[in-house]
Amino acid sequence: MRKVARVVLLDPRDRVLLLHGHEPDDPANDWWFTPGGGVEGDETRAAAALRELVEETGITEVALGPVLWRRRCSFPFAGRRWDQDEWYYLARTTQTATRATALTELERASVAGARWWACEELARTHETVYPTRLAGLLRTLLDEGPPARPVTLDTEIV
Repeated sequence: MRKVARVVLLDPRDRVLLLHGHEPDDPANDWWFTPGGGVEGDETRAAAALRELVEETGITEVALGPVLWRRRCSFPFAGRRWDQDEWYYLARTTQTATRATALTELERASVAGARWWACEELARTHETVYPTRLAGLLRTLLDEGPPARPVTLDTEIV
């Protein structure tokens, strides 16, 4: 089980930043997802979240908040199955320009860019977004604030 830290990054207009990913050999097989990635060595999940955010987006001006959600997922990608235990951190920034600074070879082959999404846009989109209930989760977050303790999301198996 791969330990993963993800970031629900909100800008001053409460838009969330998502990365546009695809299968390395099939750009038509695509989806949107929150920045983040695997914990390395003995780093904490919070440290991994901030490191991954910088590597994938170049955003350094971040106020990292609490863990909002936890989720286990399993999915095929790049010729193998990935089993992950993901923690989603809330973060805020005023820095909205993005520029990947340190993508891995696999990320360079599978990440097509980033986009800020309004909650209403997420609710209307027919594109694939992970986690699949992100629009509703984001609406609840914006309406009610962060949960008192992390919410465990349903396991997603693709």
